Amino acid sequence: MAKDLSYKRFLFIEMLAWWSGSISNKQLMQQFGISRQQAYNDFKQYTLQHPHNLLKTDQGYCPAQTFTPHYISGELSQFLHWYETHTILDQTYQSPRVTHVSIPDRIVSVQIIRCLVAAIEQQKRIDVQYVSLSNPENDGRIFHPHTFVNTGLRWHIRGYCEKSQAYRDLVLSRFKGEAELLDTSTHPSCNDNAWQTFINIILEPDHRLTAAQKAVLMNDYPLSNGQLVIHTRAALASYVLHEMQINIKMLHGTPEAQQWELVNQNDIKQWLF
Repeated sequence: MAKDLSYKRFLFIEMLAWWSGSISNKQLMQQFGISRQQAYNDFKQYTLQHPHNLLKTDQGYCPAQTFTPHYISGELSQFLHWYETHTILDQTYQSPRVTHVSIPDRIVSVQIIRCLVAAIEQQKRIDVQYVSLSNPENDGRIFHPHTFVNTGLRWHIRGYCEKSQAYRDLVLSRFKGEAELLDTSTHPSCNDNAWQTFINIILEPDHRLTAAQKAVLMNDYPLSNGQLVIHTRAALASYVLHEMQINIKMLHGTPEAQQWELVNQNDIKQWLF
């Protein structure tokens, strides 16, 4: 048991040091409910075992340039899972009875993540370079981040973009170079109308399916009066429809492929991309 606890604490030390850029005694104490002396001993034992990984600072410990992970997976999702839930996901364990589809990890800059986390925690804006398919050349942005968003296949950051003069979702893997932390943000999440608005997406089985086929779909989800109602933030509506494989611009030629239809498109179209 003691070995398991020290393993989790060492994993936590590495995870915050690497992705946040620093970790303190206080954070270790709060995460595990341990004393200051125990936290001190944990850092001492970790640095004895891995002497080239951490550097002592006035605020705690930061990763050295020679940092090599020994406990963390190195996947951003492990850190963001903790950032959302404050529970630690040990991705080194593989169950013989359960498996997951493996999707290639997108390349995400550690320095960018550290700057985004700092900006969210301190409610500041950042200066960053960004590329997209419409603008493949490096494009400078002043961005006010407020929330990390997992759309199913990739991670975004939600916030206010001064170039667009609107709240936008930016893909984490498309930030380039190094981000710079600036002054206090004047566009917090409470001003993000699409983020603060909740809507219902109402779906029904494709009308072209037979009654028996519709019954199959209706057994997949808990329905209300024959409809699948999904309650979501308006800003996430398009991602929900994408995950449900619903194309609002055209009806798939094969109803077995379409499966579901959006019933209330007119009600929610203002929130869709």
